[in-house]
Amino acid sequence: MYTTHSEVDTGSGVPVKEPQRQLYYIELIKDIINKKENETGRKQLMYVNTFGCQMNAHDSEKLEGMLLEMGYGRAEKETEADFIIYNTCCVRENAENKVYGNLGMLKPYKKKKPDTIIALCGCMMQQSSVTDTIRSKYSFVDIVFGTYNLYRLPELLYSRLTSGEQVCEIMTGRGEIVENLPSVRHFRYKASVNIMYGCDNFCSYCIVPYVRGRERSRRPEDIIAEIKSLVADGVCEVTLLGQNVNSYGKGLEEKISFAELLRLVNDIDGIKRIRFMTSHPKDLSDELIYAMRDCKKVCRHIHLPFQAGNNDILRRMNRHYTKEDYLGLVEKLRENIPDIGITTDIMVGFPGEYNVDDTLDIIRKARFSGAFTFIYSKRNGTPAAVMEDQVDPAAVKKNFDSVLGEVNRICAELNLEKVGKVFEVLAEGVCGQDERLLSGRLEDNTLIHFEGDHSLIGSIVNVRVTESRIFYLMGKQEDL
Repeated sequence: MYTTHSEVDTGSGVPVKEPQRQLYYIELIKDIINKKENETGRKQLMYVNTFGCQMNAHDSEKLEGMLLEMGYGRAEKETEADFIIYNTCCVRENAENKVYGNLGMLKPYKKKKPDTIIALCGCMMQQSSVTDTIRSKYSFVDIVFGTYNLYRLPELLYSRLTSGEQVCEIMTGRGEIVENLPSVRHFRYKASVNIMYGCDNFCSYCIVPYVRGRERSRRPEDIIAEIKSLVADGVCEVTLLGQNVNSYGKGLEEKISFAELLRLVNDIDGIKRIRFMTSHPKDLSDELIYAMRDCKKVCRHIHLPFQAGNNDILRRMNRHYTKEDYLGLVEKLRENIPDIGITTDIMVGFPGEYNVDDTLDIIRKARFSGAFTFIYSKRNGTPAAVMEDQVDPAAVKKNFDSVLGEVNRICAELNLEKVGKVFEVLAEGVCGQDERLLSGRLEDNTLIHFEGDHSLIGSIVNVRVTESRIFYLMGKQEDL
């Protein structure tokens, strides 16, 4: 399902303001698509491939929504599509390599079907070294644009369709927040809502502030209006998204904190569950903890990355907190919200990190219900990339295995404690491994599979946990 927009007048010249300008180009592209379909006798199809985080996934919903509004249908695979777009990620080298690998496979397809339009956008494209590589080694790519101008896809595509020339537009600066463009939603009962863009933290290992830009917050009235619209369309769970939601409010004329926004969202009739991510520990305030405690619709879960346990490593990472600070936050969260589930990100192998004793100590004391554990990836353009003391890969692998083993042990213990208890679960869909089962999540974000009729999808049901695994639970629906 996706939002649609009434037709605009294409005879009055190109609008200057957004989103009217992009809606204008959408209407022009509709005519081009219709002509192609009449010529070929078939529907024009598009394929959107997303790499990276939830922010990228939500950006792709907007890209797909605009393409659907233009008249494209969805292709099941890339080699069926007339328009292919990759929304890219550059947080780790592996993500970039996947993009280049996929592009290499598209080259013969483009040669066989030269009318296919291939577009690249997102974080990778904000790096000049990448755009240089695209121009030199992947010249068959038709459209290249970055994170600041995703909303300009219609105008860029129209330029390519009418000129036949490659279009490359990489913008820098704060970037404009454009509201009310078409957007797709893959689930009728849950949705993500951007509350801010960019990041001001400049962790020494992270490329995000350079490719996503500085922090820009959406106006609270626009956020509330969007959520009310989603509720009217059947959504019962929203996830508020930002690179660092805890610093929401920067740059707005109206003084408002994330905790205050959370309370406003909690007051919206029809919303049953509210989630958010990601939180930076340095900005996790008492005010926010109290809001989480007081707001009954806010899920008892927080994703709070700590990255490393050693204070010297944290200082070199430019994280602005200590091990003791972090554990103090965990204690305060549990004092106010005893049943909260805390998940985290853990990086292993940052320059100078020869042992992970402090990291293991945090894992044991915080007792995370889940963790995204990964090996440090050098990102050109970041301070960490030129630091001395890059750690030997063999030592990193050994430390990584130790960290992962401890995380898994504690996750298994926490899941075992849930056996026999009944929890409210949002049934999110059919289990990928067994069509007889439904999959959903507890408030604390734990994944559970349980027997249930497909009509339950999108509903919150009571489920008794019958078995536990390291990464998920098994359960049985129970009427109370």
